[in-house]
Amino acid sequence: MSAEPIIEVAGLHKWFGMLHVLSDISLEVEAREVICIIGRSGSGKSTLLRCINFLEEPSAGKITVDKLVVAAGGKGREHRRLVHNIRLKTGMVFQEFNLFPHMSVLENVLEGPVTVKRMDRAKAVEIAEMNLERVGLLFKKDEYPNRLSGGQKQRVAIARALAMEPKVMLFDEPTSALDPELIGEVLNVMKKLAEEGTTMLVVTHEMGFAREVADRVVVMAEGEMIEEGRPADVFNSPRDPRTQALIERYRSGGAK
Repeated sequence: MSAEPIIEVAGLHKWFGMLHVLSDISLEVEAREVICIIGRSGSGKSTLLRCINFLEEPSAGKITVDKLVVAAGGKGREHRRLVHNIRLKTGMVFQEFNLFPHMSVLENVLEGPVTVKRMDRAKAVEIAEMNLERVGLLFKKDEYPNRLSGGQKQRVAIARALAMEPKVMLFDEPTSALDPELIGEVLNVMKKLAEEGTTMLVVTHEMGFAREVADRVVVMAEGEMIEEGRPADVFNSPRDPRTQALIERYRSGGAK
């Protein structure tokens, strides 16, 4: 483990009006670590992920990514600059694929490096093709999204995030919009990334993936972290009754 965590969430709170969605969340993530975040729908999992890269502005606390510290509630140009820089360090993969339908697969992956990072196009093409190869879709580089399956679209979305060369990958339930037979191809890409040493935070309902791939599992309920630990400990010997109920619900097929 590294001396300093690559991600540090400290005293994080998030309110939506009167609704206290995240309550005093603190979490450290080491470089190359894979953390799976599980919990019932509405427990705050996705909001936590979105606060880490400031897609949601935290109400209180601070976020550190790769030594860049951003406090909640900042205003003005300097805060916007910090948020921009923290987003450059965090690749995000959403439930929906959000590909540009009028662009080819390659153009979708090129868009971030060329437009946001102002990268030389030839260099960006090299990086984009390398990452399409990583997700097994280089042969589809000239296709358009409407010619792809859901699993292929999500793999392109992963390649697009990787092309920005982030320090951390954030996955927000990346398989929840997929048909069951397509889930495996996306999870296999994520397993490969984990094996390559990619730092990953994964919000997921896929308990088998969490058990097999995660270094740690974080359990959330009602906006709080109620348990964290090694997958074997969390799944086999949960301390909190809510964790026990969650695992039993998944085992019985009632994932929500």
